[in-house]
Amino acid sequence: MPELKCTVQTCVHNKQFYCDLDQIQVGGSKAKRADETCCDSFEERKGDSYSNVAGYASPTSNIDCEAVGCKYNEACKCHAGKISVEGSSACQCKETECATFCC
Repeated sequence: MPELKCTVQTCVHNKQFYCDLDQIQVGGSKAKRADETCCDSFEERKGDSYSNVAGYASPTSNIDCEAVGCKYNEACKCHAGKISVEGSSACQCKETECATFCC
C-alpha cells in the first residue's frame, strides 16, 4: 500500500494530513496532467465537524486509480511508494488532485 499524504484540510476524512479511509478512489481516466486528476473520495467538512473528528487515520491506504495514463497505475491500482493528494481549500472533489500523477 502506498503512503498517502493529504493536504486537503477541507475533507472530512483528513486527520492530521492522513486519510481515515482504508481505500480511496482517484479519478481522471483521461488525465495527462496532475490537475486533471481528483480524489473522488473527497467529502467536504461542514461547520464545526473538524472539532468533532475522532477515529484513526493511517499513513497508508489502498488506492483505486482511474488515471490509466499514470506510470504508477497498474490494473487500476496505484503502485507509487508515496502519493500526495492536494487541494488545501477544496469544496468539491474536482478541486483536488493527485500531485504524484506522472504521465
